[in-house]
Amino acid sequence: MKSDRKKILLIATGGTIASCYTEAGLTPKITAQDLLQYAEGHQAYCSVDVIQPFGLDSTNIYAKHWLMLAGLIEEKYEIYDGFVICHGTDTMAFTAAALSYLVQNSKKPIVITGSQKPINLPVTDARTNLQDSLRFASDDRSHGVNIVFGGNAIAGTRAKKERSKSYNAFSSINFPNIAAICDGRIVFYIDDKDRIGKPVSFYRTLNENVLLLKLMPGMDGAILNHLFPYYDAVIIEAFGVGGLPEYGKVPFYAEIRQWTDAGKIVMMATQVTHEGSDMEIYQVGKVIKEDFHLMEAYDMTLEATVTKVMWALGQSRDQARFRQMFYETINHDVLLQDGAEAENR
Repeated sequence: MKSDRKKILLIATGGTIASCYTEAGLTPKITAQDLLQYAEGHQAYCSVDVIQPFGLDSTNIYAKHWLMLAGLIEEKYEIYDGFVICHGTDTMAFTAAALSYLVQNSKKPIVITGSQKPINLPVTDARTNLQDSLRFASDDRSHGVNIVFGGNAIAGTRAKKERSKSYNAFSSINFPNIAAICDGRIVFYIDDKDRIGKPVSFYRTLNENVLLLKLMPGMDGAILNHLFPYYDAVIIEAFGVGGLPEYGKVPFYAEIRQWTDAGKIVMMATQVTHEGSDMEIYQVGKVIKEDFHLMEAYDMTLEATVTKVMWALGQSRDQARFRQMFYETINHDVLLQDGAEAENR
């Protein structure tokens, strides 16, 4: 008789959820198997295997580890019904976004979770988050890459850590939560699994030569000249809806020309968390965008923007192909506004 329980792979990578107190501060020490012991009652709806490719504070996780996780999921994809990754919170949104681009069109759920307190403390959010994640990964409606945290499921490209200590650390930016999880029940706000028409695809390349530059009042455009030899793309985190200043000994305008003439990517984003960029509104944005045909991130999170640029550049250096890939909606990452649609055409 076939069991109704789903087969889940729990992937432990370290983070606060697996940490213990030491003289040097919290350090990941709890093993994957020990983490699972705290997920009471999961045996009713899933069987779980565990694996631990590394055990790190998420501050130390970057593109190498994202590729490792995507490769592990690809290797095990046909064996399991779903995947739960235990991860530190500090770079969790980057990992979730990166995996959204490295593993696309997955009808199987890939869940990333963690906690603000270690799982072995008497009072902690870790046990609930882990149990919710296993429950969500075992649901027939779940699919793709999502963060499950604080009772919510958030699309992997829309999550941002907005609180450094509170249990409700993550928010979904410019997009609704996928679902809510409470007392073992899941309420889906977005149930679109049946709309996946393409087979799952895995990618194995990222271009790490991408810089995120945050503008500050008085910054001189010469900074771009110093950075030019080292990067293939720069994402400029501008003020408000987006624009570049016109002051300084070396104006940004001249430096942008150097980058674009060399075929490098200049992407404009905003420092404002909600509502996104729109460079067409003000002269400081409209002129430079039109003169250099600059791209902008619109309503995407910075985490998704950074990792999507890495992914798209990793597949192609051709400007037209890059633009097409960047503006294709993946895991709900960009709501194609009129400007974005025009870019994609």
